[in-house]
Amino acid sequence: MSENEQLEQLINQTLDGALATIPAHLQEIEQNKDIIQVENPNEFVYGLIIGSALTTGIMGLVQIKQGLPTPEDQLKIRDMVYKKIPHIRERIFG
Repeated sequence: MSENEQLEQLINQTLDGALATIPAHLQEIEQNKDIIQVENPNEFVYGLIIGSALTTGIMGLVQIKQGLPTPEDQLKIRDMVYKKIPHIRERIFG
């Protein structure tokens, strides 16, 4: 499996897991709204999911390459995650 295929698979697995937790995140925010104090819970969860996918992609690449990713590698991961944004937004806001 190529590096790109490995990263794509890792990002997809991360997103699948993260998207499954949307209801739990929203419930947690509602239960703790006085502490968390967010104006838009859906946008907050969206940020959590995007952040998780980006972090997982970077960490996966660190393991694959056994070193730090280059700026170009980071852009590649960003692009892999960003192409999933319509699906992510649909799941959260749809």
